[in-house]
Amino acid sequence: GTTNVSDEELEEMLEEGKGHINFTVFLMLFGEKLNGTDPEESILNAFTLFDPTGTVNKDKFKQLLLTQADKFSPEEVEQIFAVTPIDISGNIDYKSLCYIITCGDEKD
Repeated sequence: GTTNVSDEELEEMLEEGKGHINFTVFLMLFGEKLNGTDPEESILNAFTLFDPTGTVNKDKFKQLLLTQADKFSPEEVEQIFAVTPIDISGNIDYKSLCYIITCGDEKD
């Protein structure tokens, strides 16, 4: 949602991350910096780019996590899928996943 962030501001935000920055850490860091925006809403907006219906295919999502930007390891993907709501068709309910990312697993 924000396109007017300078390279210096981006570098400062990235330096706030402790160690390796994966997708989840990235979302949390940038979600916290968006003025007037709920971090969960920001994450939902990102997922909406994949599919506006509220679900994204597990296999397509896995492929993206393993091959794009700050690539996840197969172990990290399995950790995500362990807490991710996936239906019998192999679709991820990303609204529930966003809640888990921002608020924690309901079991915690």
